[in-house]
Amino acid sequence: MTQHLEELLAGWITHQRWFAGKGRAITELAVESATPLPLRGPAESFHQQVAGSCGATDAEVRHLIITVRQDGRTDRYQMLVGFRRELPHRLRHVQIGETPEGFAYDAAHDQEVTGVLLAAIAAGADVGPLRFRHMPGVEIDTSPRSLVLGAEQSNTSLVFGDAYICKLFRKIVPGVNPELEVVSALAERGAPNIARPYGWMEADVAGENTTLAFTQEFLATASDGWALALTSVRDLYGSLPGTPASDVGGDFAAEAHRLGAATARLHQEMAAAFPTATIDPHEVKRMVEGFRRRLDSAISEVPELGGHAAAAHAAFDRLAALDRPVTVQRVHGDYHLGQVMRTPSEWVVLDFEGEPGQPLNERRALDSPLRDVAGMLRSFDYAARHLLAGHPEAGTLAPRAAEWAERNRAAFIAGYSAGGGRIHGDDAVLLRALELSKAAYEVVYEARNRPNWLPIPLAAFQDEPAEPGPAG
Repeated sequence: MTQHLEELLAGWITHQRWFAGKGRAITELAVESATPLPLRGPAESFHQQVAGSCGATDAEVRHLIITVRQDGRTDRYQMLVGFRRELPHRLRHVQIGETPEGFAYDAAHDQEVTGVLLAAIAAGADVGPLRFRHMPGVEIDTSPRSLVLGAEQSNTSLVFGDAYICKLFRKIVPGVNPELEVVSALAERGAPNIARPYGWMEADVAGENTTLAFTQEFLATASDGWALALTSVRDLYGSLPGTPASDVGGDFAAEAHRLGAATARLHQEMAAAFPTATIDPHEVKRMVEGFRRRLDSAISEVPELGGHAAAAHAAFDRLAALDRPVTVQRVHGDYHLGQVMRTPSEWVVLDFEGEPGQPLNERRALDSPLRDVAGMLRSFDYAARHLLAGHPEAGTLAPRAAEWAERNRAAFIAGYSAGGGRIHGDDAVLLRALELSKAAYEVVYEARNRPNWLPIPLAAFQDEPAEPGPAG
């Protein structure tokens, strides 16, 4: 059965959004571990919780860790594979194929069986090599059914009712995931700008304790930061020509200011929860050399960027000339408007795992908090400009987009400063270099995936930002 399932998975996995090896042939796929999940069992407390969560079902579910070899590189992925003699219509879109045990399918989408995850976390159960744990003192209602969120690329998140969200880390990297590490530490400090953690799933992978899933509070009444920003941009585009962004009903600047202050508080909490350090001018110069290598690599792939290289090198030169140490600490690492939610009372920051494609040691590495600031500034530019791609009035609306971006960038920086963050003097030099290095990465991404968005990161090399200060 295993060999047949492996053959089916090799053909199926390449079409999944979370599969990182698209475009490369699979030379080998193997099931490293297969753990049956207890959907039925004796009348003990854990099994009673499972029965209450899953109800009566004829499905069998196994937790799989599979290894995929491509071009001499091996990656691990996590799956919940279900088996049913008859596959309901609602699950046919996640069918893997037919096996001697029945139809195999991606059981993360089956709300009749996913309750086992919540029940196991609530019970602190051990299921074979899998360990389910919960935060001290929490109570978990195991009755809600799950729904898969559809927007994610690299992971799969299950929302249970309006209370919990459980993120399955599809690509498995041995070690404790930074999201569990950071959010747990911040929660212990009572940090206000995070979603409450409830529990996690782990196992030993390649000899290391490895995070497989993480469950947090689901912010049912919150609004996504990207969606809020786009509402404001559309409001500006729909207003009368000549109307300043400050006079438009959907003005976002006050929220950008609050988000900046929340970001500063978050950085303060992270600095208190984890070690900090300083890097000397020699190490700053090494950082700059890394920026130059990224820029040169981007130019080799997207020659159009070469015409803007002088602006980047000038910014890098100014940073290399600084003769003072730079403070570094734990940071978010992948900070943008899609990573923040506005609740009725405050901004909440999500997804502390960093860039999923990077090694864990890099995601945990100390860095300047201004890297997060730079990421958010780039996100404001994207929010303002991406609607112009293919727009019939792009030429007329471009100045309005630039006005919106600059107003909200300034408001965010002002809020960050008001919240205790530091961006002045030499800090502005570092921020500019970080932003252009990020834009070089974006140029390559857009050239590969969304060529019509390429003008957005290219504009970063043409626009010289105003000095940091309060929003108008």
